[in-house]
Amino acid sequence: MPVNQTNLFGLHQYDYKESFFGGNHPLGQGAGYGIVLGMGLGFCFLIFAIMEIVKRFGGRSTNSTSEDFNCGGRSVKTGLIAVDVVSKWTWAATLLQSSNVAYKDGVSGPFWYAAGATVQVVLFGLLAIEIKRKAPTAHTVLEIINARWGRRAHITFLVFCLMTNVIVSAMLILGGAAVMTALTGMNLYAACMLIPATVIIYTFHGGLIATFISAYLHTIIIYVVLCLFAFTVYARNETLGSPARVWENLQIKSRVDPIPSNMGGSYLTMFSKGGLIFGVINVIGNFGTVFNDQAYWQSAIAARPSAAYKGYLLGAVLWFCIPFTLATSLGLGCAALDLPVTVSEAAQGLVPPAVAYHLLGSGGAIVLTIMLFMAVTSAGSAELIAVSSIISYDIYRTYINKLATGHQMLRMSQYVVVAFGIIMGVIGIILNVIGLPLGFVYETMGVLIGSAVVPIACCLLWRKTSCAAAMTGAIAGLLLGLVSWLVYAAVGYGGVNQDALFEDYVMLTGNIVALGTSGIITISWSLIRPDNYDFISMRNIPLLEDADLGMKANGQDSPEGIQKAYNFTRIWGSVLAFVLIILWPCLALPATVFSKGYFTFWVILSIIWGLCATVIATLLPLWESWRLIWTVFSRFITCNTARIDDLSVRPSQKHMLEDNSNTPSTDSEMDPKVAALAVTNMPPDDGMDPKVGYVDPPTQGLMTK
Repeated sequence: MPVNQTNLFGLHQYDYKESFFGGNHPLGQGAGYGIVLGMGLGFCFLIFAIMEIVKRFGGRSTNSTSEDFNCGGRSVKTGLIAVDVVSKWTWAATLLQSSNVAYKDGVSGPFWYAAGATVQVVLFGLLAIEIKRKAPTAHTVLEIINARWGRRAHITFLVFCLMTNVIVSAMLILGGAAVMTALTGMNLYAACMLIPATVIIYTFHGGLIATFISAYLHTIIIYVVLCLFAFTVYARNETLGSPARVWENLQIKSRVDPIPSNMGGSYLTMFSKGGLIFGVINVIGNFGTVFNDQAYWQSAIAARPSAAYKGYLLGAVLWFCIPFTLATSLGLGCAALDLPVTVSEAAQGLVPPAVAYHLLGSGGAIVLTIMLFMAVTSAGSAELIAVSSIISYDIYRTYINKLATGHQMLRMSQYVVVAFGIIMGVIGIILNVIGLPLGFVYETMGVLIGSAVVPIACCLLWRKTSCAAAMTGAIAGLLLGLVSWLVYAAVGYGGVNQDALFEDYVMLTGNIVALGTSGIITISWSLIRPDNYDFISMRNIPLLEDADLGMKANGQDSPEGIQKAYNFTRIWGSVLAFVLIILWPCLALPATVFSKGYFTFWVILSIIWGLCATVIATLLPLWESWRLIWTVFSRFITCNTARIDDLSVRPSQKHMLEDNSNTPSTDSEMDPKVAALAVTNMPPDDGMDPKVGYVDPPTQGLMTK
C-alpha cells in the first residue's frame, strides 16, 4: 500500500501507515526468548528421550560410532528420507521469501518458487542411486571426488561445498533472526546466537539420527501450521474467507497498484516477467544448494539402497506444497488485504508475519514464529552434521591424521558441531551488520556456487569427465559469473552497489553465466580429451568401523534392483521436471488473467496438495517402522529392556535405525564387503565401462580398522 493512502478494503487501522510494523513488536521479548530457549530445550529433551527409549527397549544404538554419527546406519527407509528432504529444503527463505515473491509478482511467484526449487531434488535422485552403486562406502561427496580425481580437485570442491554450507546456514539464521526481532523485539544478536544453541546440543548428542528425528517432528508442525494458514485465508476469515473474495480484492489491487511487469498489471496471471526471471534464477541457484550441499548427500548415504531414489522423488513432491500453498495463502493474502508492508520489510521476509498477525493476532504471530523456528532449527541441524562430516573426513582424516580411529573421528565430528554452530550465529550477525537482506543472499547463491554443479554431477554420472575439465569448469564458471554480474551492474545500472546487483537482469546474467559456462567447459573439454574412468577407486573408499551397507543378493536392494531404480528415476524424474518447469506453466498461460473459477481451482489444488502432504509425511514413516515401534512399546509396557550385546545379529546391524530383523523378506543378507563388491557385478550403464562392469575389483582398502 503506497504511503499516505487509505486502505483499499476498509481496514482503517492501516490508513496512512508508512510501514506495517513501524518499529513496534506484536509480541514481547519474553515470547521470543521463550520460543527460542523453551521450545529449543524442550525438543532437545524429547529427542534425547526418543533415542534413549529406542536404545533401551528396541536394542538400537544410534550414536555409538563415527559411522552411526555421520551416516545413520545406512538403512533409513523411504518415508523418513522423504521427510528429511522436506526438512532440509524448508529454510527460513522457503517460508519467508516465497511469500515475498507472491506479494511482489502475484500468483506466478509461489509457483516459480516451488517448481524452481523442486526439480533439483527430483534430479538428485539419480545421484542418490549412483552413490549406492558406485561408492557404497563413502561418507561424503568430497571423498568420492578425492577417490576419482585426487587432491587438487578435492581441495577445489572442498571450497565450493563449504561455501554452500556457509551460505545456507547464513540464510537460515538471517531469516530466523529477522522475524524473531520483528515480532518479539528480541535482540537481533541474541537471536542469531541462541537459535543454533539448542540445535548444537541434540546434534552433538545424537548425530545424524537426531537430525532425522528432529526433521520428522519439526516437519509435522510446519505442515500443520501451513494448513492452518491456508484455511484461515480461504475459509474462515471475515475480511477474506474464500478464493472468490481474494480474487475480487486482487482485481481491485491490480487496478490501483498494478505490477508493471505483469500482463495488465494483474496479480492473477502467469504472464509475469518478474516471476519468470525469478524462476530462472531460482532453478539455477538451487542446483548449487542441492548438488553442492553435503546434507543431501548425507541423506542419500544414510538411506537403504531401495529407499534412496524413492525418498528423494517423494520428498520433492511433498516439499512442493510448502512454498506453493503457504505463499498462495499468505503472500497473495497480504496483497488482497492491502497491508502497508514496505519494500524493506518484504525484503527481510516479513510478509508472512504481517499477514499472520493481522489474521490471528498475537496467536498468529506466535504460530508463525514457532513454524519458522522449526524450519530454521531442523535445517540447521542438517547443516551442522554436514559440515561436521566434511571437516572430519575430508580435512582431519585426509590431511591431518590419516590413521585416525573411529573414536577419534566421532570426537572430532562432535567438536565441529559445536564450533560451526557458533560460527553460524556469528555469520548471521555479520550479514545483519552489513545490511544484506535475505532475498539478496538467496538470489546470489547461483553466482557463487552454481559453477560446481555440473562437475560434481559428472563425477558420478559420466566416466569421460576429466579432472582438468571439472576443475577448470568450476573455477572459470565462478570467475566469469562474478565478472558478468559486477560488470552488468556497473554498466547497466550505474554502479556496483546492492541495489544494482539486486536488479533482476543483473542477477539473471550472473546466475546463467556461472552455471552455463561451467557446463560448457566441463562437457566440451571432456569430449575433446576424455577420461576413461572405471569407478573402482570409488568402491575402495575405506570404512573405519563395521557398517551395514544394505546391499542384498536379491530384491530391491540388489544390484539388479538398483539398476531398475536408476532407469525408473531417469525416466520419471525427467518427466516430473518437464511437467513442473515447462508443461504446467504453458498450460496456465492460455488462462491469461485468471478468472474467478480458474483461481478457485488453483487455490483448491494448493490446499489439497498441502493436506495430502501432511498426511503422508506424518503417517508413512510410522507405518514403515511399525514393527520397531510395536517392539519398543510392548517392551516399555512390560519393562523388558533389550541389551544390544544380547541381540543375535551381526555387529553391523546393532546400530540400525529401522527394524529389519522382523520384516518378512526373501532377500538374503550379505556381508558388507561382499555387498560392496556385488555392486560391480551389475549390468553396465552409460556411466560405467562395460569391460569393467563384471570384473571384481581388488578388496584391499575396503575396510580399515
